[in-house]
Order: sequence, then C-alpha cells, then structure tokens
Amino acid sequence: MAKIKVAVVQAGTEGADTEATLAKAEALIAECGRKGVQVAVFPEAFVGGYPKGADFHICVGMRRPATREEFLAYASRAIPVPGAETERLSAAVREAGLHLTIGVIERAGGTLYCTALFFGPDGTLLGKHRKTLPTAAERLVWGHGDGSTLTAVDTPWGPMGAVICWENYVPLLRMAMYSKGLTLYCAPTADDRDTWAPSMQHVALEGRCFVLSACQYLKRSQFPEDMRNSITDTSEDVLMRGGSMIVGPLGNIIAGPDFSGEAIITAEIDMEDITRAQFDHDVNGHYARPDLFKLIVNEQPRRSVVAVHDVVEA
Repeated sequence: MAKIKVAVVQAGTEGADTEATLAKAEALIAECGRKGVQVAVFPEAFVGGYPKGADFHICVGMRRPATREEFLAYASRAIPVPGAETERLSAAVREAGLHLTIGVIERAGGTLYCTALFFGPDGTLLGKHRKTLPTAAERLVWGHGDGSTLTAVDTPWGPMGAVICWENYVPLLRMAMYSKGLTLYCAPTADDRDTWAPSMQHVALEGRCFVLSACQYLKRSQFPEDMRNSITDTSEDVLMRGGSMIVGPLGNIIAGPDFSGEAIITAEIDMEDITRAQFDHDVNGHYARPDLFKLIVNEQPRRSVVAVHDVVEA
C-alpha cells in the first residue's frame, strides 16, 4: 500500500499535571485512530513539558535555593522509560492501531533526557531516541544522549526515526540518520519561528523523505505554576504558537504550517514519491562521494562506569 494517512499533533502539555497530560495524549491518539491515521507524531517534550521561558534562577558560579526547588518540580514530571506512563501510551496506541512517535522528558537516575519514543500498532515500545545535543539553556536541565539511540524502527513503509528540534541543524547527525534509509523522518520540536518551515523543507529535499514536524501550541496558562516564567505572566499569552507541518520528499509542503491553535493536522502521502524524488538525488547512493567523504558514527552506549570481570580459566 503506497498511500498512507499521517498526522502531526499540535497540542500543549497540561502544566504540572502529568496525569492530565497523559489523559490528553490518550484522547488525541484515539482521535487519530478514529481519523484513520496510520502514523502520528507528537511534539518535543509533550509528556513532562518543554519549559519555555523557565530560567531556573540560574547565574554563573552559584546555585540559588529556588533553582533546586524548580528542578525538583520539573523532574517530578519526567517519566521512566519503560514505566507505568509508557504502558498507558502503549495501550492507547494498541487501541488506535497506529505507529506513534511522541516526545517525553525521560528520567534515568539523576538525569533528565529529552526523548522521542516509538510505538508500533500493537502497542509495543519499539525504541527511543535521546536528544544528543540540548540547545543553549536546555543544557541546564537535560543530559546529552549518545549514539546508541540514533534509532530507526521498521514500519510497513520503511524505516522511521526522529531528529529532535535543533538536532536538525547538526549536518553530520542528519547524514547519520539518512544513512538508515529513513522514509518517515519525524521532527518533534519547540521551534515555532518562521525559519523552521524552510528548514524542514530542506531536510525533506536533502534526505528525499517525508518529514513530519510537530510543535506544541502552548499558552502561559498551561505553564507549570511552580516554576518562574521569564517571558510573560499573562495567562492568555502564547508561549509556543505551533507551526506543525508535513513535507514531501521534494521539499513540497503538503500540510501546514499551522499557527491557529491546537490541532491534528493530517495528510495522505504517497510513499512512491520517495522513489520518484530519488531519480536525481539519493544522499546515500548516486549523489554521494564515499571516495572523498566519510562519516564515522559511534553508536556504542557511553557509560561512566564499565565493569570488567576477570575470566578464570579452568
């Protein structure tokens, strides 16, 4: 089946209430299922929250008490992977019968990661991708992912993977993901600027893939009350205005960008458009020069402690 229905879900985290956010995710996944969607993409940090406007009271060389309290509050909304929250998402996906990519804040030990999770239509958690390079002040609260989660998961329409927000501005990372043959390139983001749309067009055109980019539509009233916001305190002000979109493999915008509010943006896409587009450009094939250029990717887990045990010979 060459033609499939895809969706980018443009919605905001429900403040400090992880339960409400999970219930919202379940409802939106169910709505995608009712619409006949086969692949759905949610925004960056949908579960756990993207702290747009938070500054965690940071200054160089010291930690204020409010810093630790706000981090405690933020960390309390992060989720383990796997865990009870991913089980709920699995059940919703299984009921809807679709493939899902969704952004979460993952808690592992004492570190938080900005993570994209992949689910299959039977509810299986197929894998995850941790953002490899948090941008600017994101580094205050998120750790760095490593190459072990440069993940591509199988779908009936080819490999699907995620490159989160400004990871899309790391050319070598894009090439590493193109090398996996992605046909469905998911771009969960918090970037709602006018420049994001041409960036997504470039990625689709360069990778000859479909790009599904989802951004939150988030009002100040949805921002957690237990954290300071340095942008605004007016409840109806918009912190993130969306801009979610679906782009074809020739850089053609199929749907979006949408700035109108929360929405499920859908489109029917023809997977054979990828082969049509590869006539004159295949970044992994006839438009590559491996005799001149080589990219080496380290996909080993980077652990701080590696235990090596002696082998006692008999």
